[in-house]
This record gives sequence, C-alpha cells and structure tokens, in this order.
Amino acid sequence: MTKVLIAGLGNMGRSHALAHHHHPGAEIVALVNRSPVDLPDALKPYPMFQDFHAALAATKPDLVVIATYTDSHAEYAIAAMEAGAHVFVEKPLAANTQDAKRVVATASRLQRKLGVGYILRHHPSWQRLIFEARALGGPYVFRLNLNQQSEGETWETHKALMETTSPLVDCGVHYVDVMCQITDAKPLRVHGMGLRLSDEIAPDMYNYGQFQVVFDDGSVGWYEAGWGPMMSETAFFVKDIVSPNGAVSITDASTGDSDDVDGHTRVGGLLVHRPGQDQLIDLPDEPDHQELCDAEQAWILDAIAKDTDLTRHMQDAVQSLAICLAADESIRTAQAIQLETNA
Repeated sequence: MTKVLIAGLGNMGRSHALAHHHHPGAEIVALVNRSPVDLPDALKPYPMFQDFHAALAATKPDLVVIATYTDSHAEYAIAAMEAGAHVFVEKPLAANTQDAKRVVATASRLQRKLGVGYILRHHPSWQRLIFEARALGGPYVFRLNLNQQSEGETWETHKALMETTSPLVDCGVHYVDVMCQITDAKPLRVHGMGLRLSDEIAPDMYNYGQFQVVFDDGSVGWYEAGWGPMMSETAFFVKDIVSPNGAVSITDASTGDSDDVDGHTRVGGLLVHRPGQDQLIDLPDEPDHQELCDAEQAWILDAIAKDTDLTRHMQDAVQSLAICLAADESIRTAQAIQLETNA
C-alpha cells in the first residue's frame, strides 16, 4: 500500500485526492491546504495540515502529490524527495527553468520517481490526435489555443494564479508538450506578444498572450491563451495540425462554455484531411476530468511499483516549460528569444 500525502486542495488537488481515495493500492495519510477548504464528504475524514513541511515530517509518505500554486512546486518537490518520497507535481513543474532542472536533477540523484501533471498524455483521444498527426509526416504547422471567459470564483482563482504565473505558461505547457510529441524536433526560438486587459491584475502581468515557436525540422507553432470576463467565447478552442500531406483537427469539442474544465480536454471527433480524402473519426465515451485524474494517479503509482524509467518524461516537462517561459520573456523584453537546444 502506497502512503500518499496531497498538498493543495483546489480543483486539481481535490480530484487527485479522490483518485487516491478510490485506488485500492493507495492510502491517503494526510491532506495539506494553507487555508480552510470545503471538501467532498469522501475526503473529510483524512487528517488535515496547514503546513506542508510539518505534514511531510509527521506522515512520512511514499508519494507526495503537489497541486499548490506554481511558486511552491520546486521547493515542495525537492523537500519531498529528500524526505524519501516520490513526487507527482501539477504543471508547470516550476516557476522557472533553473528550478525545473533542479527538481529533475534531485529526482535523478535520489532515484525518485517524478511525474508531472500533463493530463493530455493520459487521454486516449489526444493520443489518437498525436498518432494521426505523426502519420502525416512533418514539418508541421500547429494552431492551438485555449481562452477562458472566466467570471466569479474562477476569475478569482485566475487572478490568484496570475500573481506568479501567466495563462500562457500555466496552460501553454500542455499544448507545447503536444507539439513536441508530434514533431520530436528541437525548439529553436520563440516570439511572444501579450496584453494586460484588466486593472484587477498586477501592472507587470498580462492576462492575454500568444506566441510563435520555430523547431529545427522547420515546424512552426502558434499558441494563444487568455483569462478573464472580457474574453470572447468565439473560437476559444482551436486545435489544428497541418503538414504537407494534410491536416488533423479537433472538430467536436467544447462548444458552449470556455470555463468548463471538462471541455478543455474533450475531443469528441477528429477530422483527418488528405488532399482528395477526408476521414471523420468519432471518439465517443471520452473520460471526464475525474477519470483523467484517476488515470494520472494510477500511472504514477504504477511507475513506482514497476520502477519505470521516467527520464524522457522529465526532460519533456522541462522542455515544454522552457518554451513557454521563453514566450513570457519575449513578451516582457519585446525580443525574440533563442532557446538552448538542450533545454
């Protein structure tokens, strides 16, 4: 039985906690949240801590799940691994590339398993999207976005996130990871643009951004993300991959509410286009958000049990973060950013 400590009980943390609550091979030893939080009935009996380090010392877990805000990811992950635990950390892995590399180096040095919350990697429809795109052959044009017309409680959460992390970084790592899985090429440079559309966020933060990334096989990618009550519900979910031999597009996804968390992963259907031939692939019975979190946590438990080599997974997490952080730097400096080829 794997003893699990879960830190951070927002939307993702609660879902990960429920995944372990229902998993026969996991035992939750405690939950951590800095402030009081309303929990589902299933989670209320577990011991609750406000201080992460106190919980870590008191419970001595085998696995720590970190779903706190980004600025604590690296500190908590390293502390957990040094205390003898494996780690699953929500994306992004860290607030900067240096810290992300430090977390990965710690995992390698201590031989701990380090999983990062790239939820689309566990979604069968997104796996099919990647398979169909790779079958076309590159170089590729990636057109991806995810804008959220957030209001009320969700807007408050987004404003809290933007104290440390822009939407371009927080959401972008998922879709850059998809780009990198398809092209498997090295990113070369990034050019970003962004705009602060609300006086409710810090003067040095933007709640809308977009960037272009160029890969060494000639592939080019565009990604766009925005948060807030001013965002449009029109074309907020675009997922197209184009190659010299055709294109793959998500055709039947979230269509009515950009603030619907289940809609952010939903595919529904793929259109595979080749000149003179179109194939519509229906993808019914997709997993919902909780089922995907269940799959993520089952994956990290399995990796621990089987001693799976997660080296490539960790490298990919650093690379996708480096691209998004370069976009953020580009926005702040108004310059295109050249990437380290070994990022």
